[in-house]
Amino acid sequence: MAQAPALPPGPPATRVDRWLWAVRITKTRADAAQACRAGHVRVNDKPAKPATPVKPGDRVRARVNGVNRIVEVTHVIEKRVGAPIATRCYVDHTPVVPPEFAVPVARRARGAGRPTKRERRQIDRLRGFGL
Repeated sequence: MAQAPALPPGPPATRVDRWLWAVRITKTRADAAQACRAGHVRVNDKPAKPATPVKPGDRVRARVNGVNRIVEVTHVIEKRVGAPIATRCYVDHTPVVPPEFAVPVARRARGAGRPTKRERRQIDRLRGFGL
């Protein structure tokens, strides 16, 4: 059985923008800094500037690409590492988002033309708009 690669040594604390980038929560460090300046990052429930220090045990909330991520720092790194190592540097506490209620899509044969009044009523009923 192969043993997991060792975590790279890291400092006791680092900047939150650098850590978010290093553990692959944001694609670039500039994106992480911009999220901090926009107020989308909180460390221990306090608004975080890009230079806010994070250390093991801190809880980081970040809104990235419309998704709220809640992670707990377990290991501090400053350099970007591979995904398998990066995921070991935090514990993800993000709640599972339930799948959105999918509206059935009415499919018509290609080239069938406009729906008749009766077909339009059926489509509306299928979508939940009609009685």
